Amino acid sequence: AEIEGYSKFGSYTGNGSTDGTFVYLGFRPAFWISKNTSSTSEWVMIDNTRDVDNVAGQYLFANTSGAEGSASVMDFVSNGVKIRETGSGTNSSGHTFIYMAFAENPFKYANAR
Repeated sequence: AEIEGYSKFGSYTGNGSTDGTFVYLGFRPAFWISKNTSSTSEWVMIDNTRDVDNVAGQYLFANTSGAEGSASVMDFVSNGVKIRETGSGTNSSGHTFIYMAFAENPFKYANAR
């Protein structure tokens, strides 16, 4: 189940541009996985451990045994992700993608002293 400030699940529509879709999450993600539901493609996984700076591009396919790949896939921003590539795995124009994301700092409220 989705937990505010910790995890987000949903869908977005690709636009086929390097100035791709922005997906609002309400947090900066640490881990992202998505799948094109409009065609056959892989489950794309990206995290902030292998790519500490934007543009995040070190990815793995969850459903294959293939080696890590590299492309300019997306920016992890303070409140979501900005897609930066045109590939069928993350941003085909008019295609629907499902995703799940988990927060880098999974706290809904700060406990300042």
